[in-house]
Amino acid sequence: MKDFPGTPGTGLGLALRISQFVFAAGSIASMATTPSFFNFTAFCYLIASMGLLVIWSFVLALLDAYALVKKKVLHNAVLVSLFVVGDWVTAALSLAAASSSAGITVLYFNGLGHCHFGEECQKYQISVALAFLSWFPISISSLIMLWLLAAG
Repeated sequence: MKDFPGTPGTGLGLALRISQFVFAAGSIASMATTPSFFNFTAFCYLIASMGLLVIWSFVLALLDAYALVKKKVLHNAVLVSLFVVGDWVTAALSLAAASSSAGITVLYFNGLGHCHFGEECQKYQISVALAFLSWFPISISSLIMLWLLAAG
């Protein structure tokens, strides 16, 4: 398998995992500080999806850090296949959660004018924005993993 930027055990791979973790954790923190996010199914789905992404990206960041410290290559075909499946599943879930939450935020709070709590609405919007920002590195990571699997 080829060794190019973004693959497991490289600095860019670690940076992608850390950025996924930070944005997803920020999205959870912003949404969880609102008193009534649980009234909306899309927001609950966003919390669940971002929680899965936090766990997934944290574990893979630890693997990348270990590989960097020990100078090991994580290009085992079975391991890369696991990374591909995990990345694509978390990428699809996070995009769906961010999109559905964005739709509810725009429709309910802007279209219907039901947002009477300024700070709460801003937290919803920040959470959705961070969810989309967490999707960008996971999508890049999933494409790199697929490319790595195809090159192997």
